[in-house]
Amino acid sequence: MSRESLDVVGIGNAIVDVLAHADDAFLAAEGLKKGGMALIDAERAERLYARMGPAVEVSGGSAGNTAAGLASLGARVAYIGKVRDDFLGTVFRHDMRAQGVRFLTPPLTAGPATARSLVLVTPDGQRTMSTYLGASVELRPEDIDAEAIAEARITYLEGYLFDPPLAQKALRKAALLAQRAGRKVALSLSDPYCVERHRALFRELLGASVDILFANELEICALYETRDFAAAAEAAEAEVGIAVLTRSAAGSLVLGQGETHSVAAVTLGPLVDTTGAGDLYASGFLYGLARDLPLPLCGRIGSLCAAEIIGHLGARPEVALAELVRSVGLI
Repeated sequence: MSRESLDVVGIGNAIVDVLAHADDAFLAAEGLKKGGMALIDAERAERLYARMGPAVEVSGGSAGNTAAGLASLGARVAYIGKVRDDFLGTVFRHDMRAQGVRFLTPPLTAGPATARSLVLVTPDGQRTMSTYLGASVELRPEDIDAEAIAEARITYLEGYLFDPPLAQKALRKAALLAQRAGRKVALSLSDPYCVERHRALFRELLGASVDILFANELEICALYETRDFAAAAEAAEAEVGIAVLTRSAAGSLVLGQGETHSVAAVTLGPLVDTTGAGDLYASGFLYGLARDLPLPLCGRIGSLCAAEIIGHLGARPEVALAELVRSVGLI
């Protein structure tokens, strides 16, 4: 491949999502906080799975979803993430490659099983996740493909991977390689609780390595320890070149190049499942950015991709996003 043959390389937790419908009573009975994400061990994962209703298994993981969305848009994309050489690991690798994503990481041959997230979707479309991280946290600095980082215009880092120390070192290595190659680094904050755990690290990384920041309203407020969204947005704008802040039905705010752009949310149909909305917004935005499109247009493409994903179960697109974007005249 040529030195600039990739648009984006994503690095994150390689997770298979197991999705099922549930009501609030089930969540309460299982002691689950609605709309939250809890880390669980293998034993708890088996028990909860046994109590869930009929489920759909879809390869997921935040950066993995973003990579799949980028491929659906027609981008040249690669992914780095760790799975085990087991059934779910084989499913994950097959799904990524079938979607057109260049999957780079060799699987574990021993140790924990492939990660899975048990996602319970309530009638209002909210998702409650219980995640067994398994093999995904075994990512090591040596798993970072330096050639792919040098090829990609943007390296996209998933905040969730800052929990395991060696995976965190892997992300730092990727950011450094991207900088040395003159490429851009994007970071997703992933979750407000993740921000609480790693606030100082994220702030340090923003100042040193990050060019593009993705966060939702709760995450950006957690980062700057404020309930004032406008103040948090202003702080983010001062620290990174481009800050992309999503606000669910209120749309998103894109700050960069000395300007602030308000982008409306898009509605394509009934809300079914919010899983992956932020991931697919990032797909659309990064797709536009890799093609040097204006920032407001990048945001509109992101909003359209998010609208597609919330109309069905699962965080991988069910239609060709490139055709969807063309059909509404965005490209």
